[in-house]
Amino acid sequence: MPSAQVLEAKKAQVAALKEKFDGAVAGVVVDYKGITVADDTKLRKELREAGVDYVVAKNTLIKLAIAGTALEAMDDVLEGTTAVATSKEDYVAAAKILAKFAEKNDNFKIKSGFLDGEMISLEKIDSLAKLPSKEQLLASVCMVFQAPMASFARAIQAIIDKDGEAAPAAEEAPAEEAAPAATEEAAAE
Repeated sequence: MPSAQVLEAKKAQVAALKEKFDGAVAGVVVDYKGITVADDTKLRKELREAGVDYVVAKNTLIKLAIAGTALEAMDDVLEGTTAVATSKEDYVAAAKILAKFAEKNDNFKIKSGFLDGEMISLEKIDSLAKLPSKEQLLASVCMVFQAPMASFARAIQAIIDKDGEAAPAAEEAPAEEAAPAATEEAAAE
């Protein structure tokens, strides 16, 4: 029978895992079997830089952490070596990084994933992995907003280039001359 100290340590591990699952907007569960220490170190560094928590855990502890939640359906894939990558803010970072890593490493497999506390299919994980990054999406939006202004500026420049110079603006009467004319019109009525 395990000592009280070992049981407390395991309870703390389960609580930490439960907190990771509860606080995450997205997560990916992988089988990391067969990767080298160097590859694992590079993967962990990339995940950490993207704000993704990556932890290797025993399947039994993961099962205890997800018991009674919508993620309990993940029990089916909790066999062999298991690591969990969770993100508190970014929906696609973990899927993107781990899918790219899985393409390069035959033994590394994505087992399952979740979004907002609900299980998702491997196809959805693959779709998330193919989404552009937040920065790329923002750049695209900026380009869309900028395009009409740039087209307008090019059209004006083309008119200026065609005529040799800008068309003269309609001459306005000085403010002093405009004021008496307006008073004369008002008096005539």
